Amino acid sequence: MFLIAAEGGDSAHNPILPIWQELVVGTVAFAILCFVLMKFVFPRMEQTFQARVDAIEGGIKRAEAAQAEANQLLEQYRAQLAEARTDAARIRDDARADAEGIRQDVLAKAREESDRIIAAGKEQLAAERATIVRELRTEVGTIAVDLASKIVGESLADEARRKGTVDRFLSNLESTGAR
Repeated sequence: MFLIAAEGGDSAHNPILPIWQELVVGTVAFAILCFVLMKFVFPRMEQTFQARVDAIEGGIKRAEAAQAEANQLLEQYRAQLAEARTDAARIRDDARADAEGIRQDVLAKAREESDRIIAAGKEQLAAERATIVRELRTEVGTIAVDLASKIVGESLADEARRKGTVDRFLSNLESTGAR
C-alpha cells in the first residue's frame, strides 16, 4: 500500500493484476517455505510415518507370532492333557486289575481256608465217630455179655470167649440192621 500511495494513488493500480514486486516477494517466500518444508519437515514427517508403519507392521507381526506361539502352546497343553488322561485311564485300569487280582487271591485263600476247615472238621467228626462207635461197641458188648450171662445162666468171664461173643452179636446186629 505504501507503494501505491507513492506512485500517485489508487486509480493507477489495476485490481486484477498484482504488483510485480509483490509477486517476486511472494514467489521468493513460497520458494523458501517449500525449501524448508522439503529439507526439514517432510523428511521428519516421512521418518515419523515410516516409524509408525514399522511399529504397526511389527506389532502385527509380533501379534501373529504371539498368536502362533499361543496356538502351539495350546496344542502342547492339549497333547499333555490327552496323555495325562490316557495315563490316568491306564492307572485306573491297572488299579482295577490289581484289585481284581487281590480279590481273586483273597477268595482263593478263603476257599482254601474254608476247605481246610471243612476237611479238619470232617476228620474230627470221623475220629469222634470212630471213638463213639468203639465206646458203643464196648458198652454194647458189655451189656450184651451181662444180658447173655443172665439169660444163659453161666458166666462169660473168659475174655476171649467174651470178645468172640460180643463180635458175633454185633455182626448179627449189623446184618439185621442192614436188611
